[in-house]
Amino acid sequence: MTNADPTPGTDGRSTANDPADAKMANLIYILYLASLVLGLTAIIGIVMAYINRGEGAHWVDSHYGFQIRTFWIGLLFSVIAFITLPVFVGYFVFLFLLFWWIIRCAKGMMYLSREQAHANPTSWMFG
Repeated sequence: MTNADPTPGTDGRSTANDPADAKMANLIYILYLASLVLGLTAIIGIVMAYINRGEGAHWVDSHYGFQIRTFWIGLLFSVIAFITLPVFVGYFVFLFLLFWWIIRCAKGMMYLSREQAHANPTSWMFG
């Protein structure tokens, strides 16, 4: 599903597939996954997503939106998990969050490798 037409869209952005756009979005997914071990790389990833959002092809922008939502929803559930740790529910929330984070990144990378827009970038679950 490639679009080789380099003509700009209605907002002036190119609609063509740019490998640099896809590589940047893929790097952000990798930073998100690395944050499971290293911690702070997700912050670098969200900053990069905000900087690159609106700059590339429309199909890549859907990934940036998905990545931004992944970060903020993940942060929300992390806070909920931390608050509920004393009643042991938080451990299950953290476990769910771990799988949720990995699946969202993997699905995003799958769509990106197919050069497709994310199917449901506004989803709260796995997209």
